[in-house]
Amino acid sequence: MLNTLEHIVSLARERKKNPENDSYTNKLLSDKSLSKEKVLEEINELIDAVEKNLNKIHEAADVFYHLIIYLEANEIKIEDVMEELDKRKK
Repeated sequence: MLNTLEHIVSLARERKKNPENDSYTNKLLSDKSLSKEKVLEEINELIDAVEKNLNKIHEAADVFYHLIIYLEANEIKIEDVMEELDKRKK
C-alpha cells in the first residue's frame, strides 16, 4: 500500500528534476493553477461518488494522485505532512 504512494511521490520528484514532454504529471507540476483546479475537481467528484455510491475507489485514487502532485508542485513534502500527522496521535 505505502509502496504505491511512495511511487507517486518519487514519480513527481523525478519529473520535477527531469521533465518529460507530454507528461500529465509535468503539466500539473508546472501549472499550479491547473493543479489546484484538479484537486478541487477531484474532491468534488469523490464526494459525488460517495453520495451516489458509484466509482468511489476510482475517484479516491484520483484525489490521492492530484493531491500528492499539488503538494510537490508547492514544495510541501509528504514527509513533513506525515510528521505532522504523527504528532497528532493520541
